[in-house]
Amino acid sequence: MSTDRTPTYEGRPLARPAEEVVDQGLQFDLGTLVTRRRMLGFLGIGAATVGLAACGGSATTATATSGTTTTSAGEIPEETAGPYPGDGSNGPDVLELDGIVRSDLTTSFGGMTGIAGGVPMTLTLTVQDLAAGGAYEGAAVYVWHCTREGGYSLYSDGITDQNYLRGVQVADADGVVTFTSIWPACYDGRWPHIHVEVYPDEGSITDSANAVATSQIAMPQEACEAVYATEGYDASVANLSAVSLDTDGVFSDGAELETPTVTGSASAGYTVAMTVGVDTTTQAGGGAVAGGPGGGGPGGGRPTG
Repeated sequence: MSTDRTPTYEGRPLARPAEEVVDQGLQFDLGTLVTRRRMLGFLGIGAATVGLAACGGSATTATATSGTTTTSAGEIPEETAGPYPGDGSNGPDVLELDGIVRSDLTTSFGGMTGIAGGVPMTLTLTVQDLAAGGAYEGAAVYVWHCTREGGYSLYSDGITDQNYLRGVQVADADGVVTFTSIWPACYDGRWPHIHVEVYPDEGSITDSANAVATSQIAMPQEACEAVYATEGYDASVANLSAVSLDTDGVFSDGAELETPTVTGSASAGYTVAMTVGVDTTTQAGGGAVAGGPGGGGPGGGRPTG
């Protein structure tokens, strides 16, 4: 009886025994990739993490959940929450109020009344758990942004008695949350943006320290210019001309993972969509309040976040 055995790698026969492992062909390579992903999944390391390590942090992962395929280019960068978070880390805490979980952000709630005017915007975020390699179902997403005049509810002069343009949604089985709001202004010193905090679940939103990601969304320039040509956004025209993504204090190091896709028009309203990649195995480090108590910016000096 012959005792000759075909050389193997990870228990699988080599397709080309006389050649190196890296030269075994496409089918063998695919089998190796699948085996490694299964092992990493067992160890609690997501496929997205493998891609990031292999590509220097610029991997693209596609995850199919509930019939929907979502592509994430990597973890959204940690950014400052700024001086107007309204999450209890710098004064007011809107996250403690009944009714904070809502989709329409244009109105105040919890005993406050008022409506924020501006060009309509629908914001859809698809949250991906990069560590688990799938949709971040159940994650609570808190978003807030300034008015068309450039002020922040709860903080800025004249609207400290309002809490509009703030709200939370809980991600569905596909990791999707949707808000209706208005297009934010461009105020002095900052590129137009929307703030985002991601929490593990709805029950954790009452403590800002529980956030697993804090970041900002950079609004695309072409849509900003169209919006700022409409009534009510007058100050934004000059402010936008004086700043760029390259000079902005938050986005100057790159905004590729913070820039959404936009469809629509200033007359009909815009739909803004973006995938938010969150790595729950890393420590969230961008949520520190900029500007200290009271902060700066609209109604109180130069903005810092």
